[in-house]
Amino acid sequence: MILSKDAGVATITLNRPDKLNALNRQLLDELGQIVDDVKTDDDVRCVIITGSGAKAFAAGADIAELHQQTHETGTDFALHGQRVFTAIERLGKPVIAAVNGFALGGGCELALACHLRFASSKAKLGLPEITLGILPGYGGTQRLPRLVGTAKAIEIILRADMIEAQTALQLGLVNVVVEPEQLLPSVSEFAAMVAARPVHSVNAVLQTVLGGADTSLDEGLALEARAFGKLCGTNDFSEGTLAFLEKRPAVFTGS
Repeated sequence: MILSKDAGVATITLNRPDKLNALNRQLLDELGQIVDDVKTDDDVRCVIITGSGAKAFAAGADIAELHQQTHETGTDFALHGQRVFTAIERLGKPVIAAVNGFALGGGCELALACHLRFASSKAKLGLPEITLGILPGYGGTQRLPRLVGTAKAIEIILRADMIEAQTALQLGLVNVVVEPEQLLPSVSEFAAMVAARPVHSVNAVLQTVLGGADTSLDEGLALEARAFGKLCGTNDFSEGTLAFLEKRPAVFTGS
């Protein structure tokens, strides 16, 4: 695992290129620890997750490790991956998956746990777990329907096919598709833009969108109104509105 930081953006790189960045227990543990560290680092305002090498973002779980699971251990195996991926989803800072190649099985589920997905035109995504006699266990059966709809999610999981990048874009599975050489520059440019936004507003957007997704419309609207009111008490709100009135760029301080 490689962690780098620059101008408010942390980049986490899965680093098992010889295994196509397959997610074994050690890699998941390292990812979980880095996510915990990034969460408490106030200098980090946006996060990028990608894979090392040109072939894969993450080509699923480590099958040799998976093969050892039993009825007694399988639930804990799934829960461990779910905990790490849920921590990413609930980081409180935007997380962007830069999908540079294969994102299959657990790798696809990792991408689904990120808030945004930028993909190389050569990327392929999919959930092939059913061909192994199991199902997606790191959140895929829950997050995929929220992106593409229930019927389409069931079809994708049952077909177990690899999905080309352009098809993934049409389905809403990824946000952006660019040529391979433009992937990291495009993601970095977007992340830098997000990192320059007022931090409290960015965090509130994540909290209201994610928090409201599983509530009624009335509850979601109430959540939005409370967040709006709280933001009106920040210095960044005063600066942003004053800068607009004075026709000058705003200088946000995160206060």
